[in-house]
Amino acid sequence: MSDTVIEPSRLQGEAAITGPVLLFVNPGDSARIIKAARELNGKKHFLFHSNLFEIPGQRPIFWAGPALGAPAAVIALEKLIALGCKDVIVHGWCGSLVAGLQAGAVFLPTWALSEEGTSAHYPLASPPAPHGDLSRQLAKFLRQCGYAVQEGPIWTTDAPYRETRKKVQDYGRRGIMAVDMEFSALSTVAAYRGVNLTAAMLVSDELYHDAWRPIYASKAFQKKSLEIFLALSSFACNVA
Repeated sequence: MSDTVIEPSRLQGEAAITGPVLLFVNPGDSARIIKAARELNGKKHFLFHSNLFEIPGQRPIFWAGPALGAPAAVIALEKLIALGCKDVIVHGWCGSLVAGLQAGAVFLPTWALSEEGTSAHYPLASPPAPHGDLSRQLAKFLRQCGYAVQEGPIWTTDAPYRETRKKVQDYGRRGIMAVDMEFSALSTVAAYRGVNLTAAMLVSDELYHDAWRPIYASKAFQKKSLEIFLALSSFACNVA
């Protein structure tokens, strides 16, 4: 018997997830993704602090989000797992720490340095990392779609307004390429619960210059973010 007070569970009347889940984390994507779900006749299910759509097809897939920051993202993931989710593809944004990773690039994390407070509550012996086989499949798929995918370590933080120049420089020298707010927690919980998770991120800003360079407010970036999301949705349809 678990010693935790609350266990995530599927309640009467809630959705039963029977296929892969595409979890988007950024509220900035919400309006466009919800519009796309409705255009595909997606069935909306209850997810108490977010959105959950069942997308029809030969094999149903599910879109969920947003869930910004490690605590909210983990609450969403725990519920999705309780509803039956076994495979998760995360769609997020990240900042670049190194000149070789430019804004607008597609980035797949290979492992994470955690500076968020959620994953410590899910003890694991190994560092946070995506599911290896699912990540390899995703990288291959995106490259076949024509995207120049880059892969490497990521730093996950709870405090985007405390990303100091020293940290950016130190972590960049250590080979850590990007920063986000959710990945280390999501990958830790997925491993702890025994489900498969990988992530593809669109680089939204560059932190390695003397001054911060964001592009996420541009229409071109927002269009590409939806494009990547829909590509990930196509990938999810073929997850074994």
